[in-house]
Amino acid sequence: MGYIIPLVTAAVLLYGLFKKTDVFSAFTEGARENLTVCADILPALIGLVTSVGMLKASGAFDMLTGAVSGIAGTLRFPPECLPLALIRPVSGSGALAVFEDIISSVGPDSFAGRTASVMLGSTETTFYTVAVYYGAAGIKKAGHTLPAALIGDITGFVVSVLTVRILFSM
Repeated sequence: MGYIIPLVTAAVLLYGLFKKTDVFSAFTEGARENLTVCADILPALIGLVTSVGMLKASGAFDMLTGAVSGIAGTLRFPPECLPLALIRPVSGSGALAVFEDIISSVGPDSFAGRTASVMLGSTETTFYTVAVYYGAAGIKKAGHTLPAALIGDITGFVVSVLTVRILFSM
């Protein structure tokens, strides 16, 4: 298995030589372009990380969890997974921290643990993804992207619960 990366690297170099391409110049040009992209998306990422920190520190996140818990209870959504459903569209690292809390408190084989696992694997950090890709492409208006993506996330959360119920008869 340790030979795959050297083989791919050698194949790229050989292909460049075959096509008579200056591989090193192409590499440095790509690196330069990626640094420009990083500089372009950095403000959006800083704003996103700051917003998540402010939501957690202010207690607004806990209030939002409490406000949604009634609807979630009606759908038989595990209450332990509510914070994960709320933070996942915003922050991948925040979602991993919440997931770790769920697993350590109720266990990986519990209904909430299994549901959290499926939720984490089948949903996206929507706001982060839109900020990064739209920032990189220079798109200023998200249009219908955010509502459609958030509907996809909500669908992923609900179907995660249903899938775990069906597959594990819970």
